[in-house]
Order: sequence, then C-alpha cells, then structure tokens
Amino acid sequence: MKILTATTETQGEREGDFAFTIEGELVWVGLVCARDERDPDNGGCGCGRAFSGLSSHRATTTARVSDLDLTRDDVITAYAAYLESAGYGIFTASDLAEEVDDMLDICESWEVGDIIGRRLDVLGPRTIGRPGRRSG
Repeated sequence: MKILTATTETQGEREGDFAFTIEGELVWVGLVCARDERDPDNGGCGCGRAFSGLSSHRATTTARVSDLDLTRDDVITAYAAYLESAGYGIFTASDLAEEVDDMLDICESWEVGDIIGRRLDVLGPRTIGRPGRRSG
C-alpha cells in the first residue's frame, strides 16, 4: 500500500528545511499551531510545513511515497498508537478510519518514490518537472 514515510531526500532544496525524524518511519500530516497558521513559512515552529513521525514524534519537511507491506488496519493501529503515546488519548479504529482513508486516498494520487512537501493543508511534489509527478 502507498503511504508517506520520512525521508531526507531533497532536504536543503528549500530554505527552512528540517528533518528530525527516522528515515523511513511512517509520517502523518500533524496539527498546526496558530502562529504557523498565520505564516507557515516564518511562523515559528515549522509545523505548518512539516509531517509528524509516528515513531519518533519528531518532524520533517519531506516525505516519500512508499509502497509498504501494510494493511489499512496496520496504518490505523500505528496512527492510534502515535496519538496515544503523544498524549491525545485512546482512539478506536472507527474513530480514525475516515482520517486514515483520506491519507491513503491522497497517497494514491502520487507515484511511489515521489517526494512530497507540505504547506498547511496543501500537499504537493517537492520537485517540479520530473516525469510522472502529480500534485494530487
């Protein structure tokens, strides 16, 4: 299944890039603080441009579309474990199904190996002009 994973590929191509995640860990589109909502490029913490690592609880501005041997239920379990360990509470599969399905749908619009960036709720390719790249 296609899913987003942390990568350092293309790091440094954009001012303000950072990668504190573990290469290859599952990442998610995390919450955005009020300062970054107003200005994701200069808001302060960078959360408006970052993906959250589900294992490391750290962030990166680049994610790779990876084809992993996971099921939808595996992804739901990983996301639920991340939320619980981050202190957000305990969530059931039905609580998270729509959000996970939305992320999986987004991943289907890109090719395996595409490097994705984020600016608030907009995800798109980090490198323009490569054959087969789509913004979703």
